Amino acid sequence: ILGSKSLKNFCVSWIIVCIALCVILACQLLLRSQDQSTVIERSSSSLDMIEMSGFICGYVSCVFYLGSRFPQLYKNFRRRSTEGTSYLLFALAMMGNCAYGVSLVLKMPASESFQTLYFLHHLPWLIGSFGVLFLDIFVSFFYL
Repeated sequence: ILGSKSLKNFCVSWIIVCIALCVILACQLLLRSQDQSTVIERSSSSLDMIEMSGFICGYVSCVFYLGSRFPQLYKNFRRRSTEGTSYLLFALAMMGNCAYGVSLVLKMPASESFQTLYFLHHLPWLIGSFGVLFLDIFVSFFYL
């Protein structure tokens, strides 16, 4: 479906977006450390901006991470084969995503009043880890 030129343009665009997000994150961290070093009390709006930047990065990461599996699934489906797929890569990725997702769940606070807030704050990373785990199961299914 994608020609080599459009695939190249997509990859270049993706790299530019990732670099921009890294620069934004670095600036946010620098601003945060400057605020702490000068012991200036942060206003709630600056804290909201930093927290919102983290959520945006989390959701963008989740979309890219989930999207990374669809080309392999499409290729396997189209060829009706898993030839050329690194099964060790998918096995290790599945174990890593499972461990990461479970670690987020196990760190959930015991108090029910904080559980919903914790869940909402960690939602992009939970979707990313368990979502990719689910997609990796489909990639592995073609191997069997």
